[in-house]
Amino acid sequence: MLRLDSVTKRYGPTVAVDTLSLEVGDGEVCVLVGPSGCGKTTTMKMVNRLIEPSSGRIEIDGQDVLGLDPVVLRRRIGYVIQHIGLFPHQTVADNVATVPRLLGWDKGRVRARTTELLDLVGLDPARFARRYPHELSGGQRQRVGVARALAGDPPVLLMDEPFGAIDPITRHRLQDEFLRLQAEVRKTVVFVTHDIDEAVRVGDRIAILADGGQLQQYDTPAVVLGRPASDFVADFVGADRGVKRLGVTAIEARDLEPLPGGGCADPASPVVAVGQSLREALAALLDSGTGSVAVVDGDGTRVGILTLEALHAAARRSVTDDGPP
Repeated sequence: MLRLDSVTKRYGPTVAVDTLSLEVGDGEVCVLVGPSGCGKTTTMKMVNRLIEPSSGRIEIDGQDVLGLDPVVLRRRIGYVIQHIGLFPHQTVADNVATVPRLLGWDKGRVRARTTELLDLVGLDPARFARRYPHELSGGQRQRVGVARALAGDPPVLLMDEPFGAIDPITRHRLQDEFLRLQAEVRKTVVFVTHDIDEAVRVGDRIAILADGGQLQQYDTPAVVLGRPASDFVADFVGADRGVKRLGVTAIEARDLEPLPGGGCADPASPVVAVGQSLREALAALLDSGTGSVAVVDGDGTRVGILTLEALHAAARRSVTDDGPP
């Protein structure tokens, strides 16, 4: 667990981060989001002591990081930045092996870990291990950066706008890859972005910061979108927050209507699965000529249909389940 307790950073009379308190549970992704200059990156850099806090306490698994040797601390924390920061004159394998070598691992263990991580991030070691960063695409370099950050098996991973300099299509694919990877490795992650859509997509919890590093709301994406804590949060997440909420609300069995006549749905109608998002269901509905989509369970068996009316009810229920909007 990562815990920040009343952490403040001042630069003379200017307050960059103001008495920030939050907890990130083991295996959770906390996204820091807000306008430029609100202290997102400053907060992240205080965790690994690239920036020293003016006051407050930062703990990893109950241990105050301010009492640790900064160099030792940073070897326990993975760090991924927007521009990747790979060493240009080292191969991909050597870049990934940076921290294990610093930790004194033997060559066999380093080689096995490098191979494992390149496989994990979707880069065939036989093809990519001996390449240099300039021989890779932007998305491939970013994957190497993630592999390098994970190499020492750190308990905490810091990601500072990791996909910000990449084209939208590749960015979406890397978000997918990150979510797949996180499902496997379950790191405690602090993820900085200025993009609320990215925050909603990748975060288990979202911390919205205002100018001066003041925390406005810290909660799950569904609650932030369904019940903004202030006008600032409502404005920041946008007037289309209801549509965004569809993307974080899953189709449930209770949302479905029975198959027509107890039989099969129109075989030509689109199909979605229980557990997919209401946003995906809406997209399928808009493509449907029947006004409904068939819904299947994990075995591919059709278990009901979702109509536009039922989808609307599910969207409203997803708000009221969390309390009054």
